[in-house]
Amino acid sequence: MTKNIQLSFSGLSASVARDGFSKTGYILEIGGAEQSHVDLANPDHIFYEYLRRIGHLADLVAPAGQPMTAAHLGAGALTLVRYVQATRPGSRQIAVDIERELPSFVISQLPLPVGTDCQILIEDAAAAAPYLKGYLNAPEGIDLLVLDIFSGWSAPEHLTTPGFYTDLRDALAQEGVLAVNVGDDAGLTFFAAQARTLLEIFEHVWCLTESSMLTAHHAGNLILVGSQRPLDADTRARLLAAGPHPASVLDTHELAGWVSEL
Repeated sequence: MTKNIQLSFSGLSASVARDGFSKTGYILEIGGAEQSHVDLANPDHIFYEYLRRIGHLADLVAPAGQPMTAAHLGAGALTLVRYVQATRPGSRQIAVDIERELPSFVISQLPLPVGTDCQILIEDAAAAAPYLKGYLNAPEGIDLLVLDIFSGWSAPEHLTTPGFYTDLRDALAQEGVLAVNVGDDAGLTFFAAQARTLLEIFEHVWCLTESSMLTAHHAGNLILVGSQRPLDADTRARLLAAGPHPASVLDTHELAGWVSEL
């Protein structure tokens, strides 16, 4: 049976229903559009390709199985929160969302894995950014920071500024990474603008995406990765091998060159 709730910030309706192709899979829809997928029996299984790419990035942040700190700006159905707990039990996490009703609705319909340590913060992402280390009691910085709010030029302008990205950079641990999911239309003008901003703020910026997105001929998702370390050959090989396929992984120099042509 489908469950529904009205969201007060956006005015949209959110619903959770079975995915129709598995016994334990569910879809979160917001405003009639699919937003997240959760497999309650297998939280380490990520259905959406762009989220799988972020999951593979999370796998590389610290040695396998080792707890880490993670902040999620844009809670959705808490798919990546579940993935981090399943693959790195004992991790400390925080999920930030501006929709007051959404996280409690999601958790009531799709309970988190037993043992999950995840704070829920109802707040604007930019307002929360300077305080994330404090919320997680991580004075040396956060290992993984995920920004999953953008959908083209309809994204809130204050979440696209150099100041916001500087706050996110300053929240990271020395070896930490920021993963930004950018959904964009053909032409990728919004993505190019975000990439240029990150290239100003971070010493190194990578891009993970499905290979056909490099033509800029159709809509889709691309992951920008902000880091203080370069993309070394081993990391690139592991990300390419992990997929989903066909996969492309660009380093800072390759990304800057490609974006200059968009």
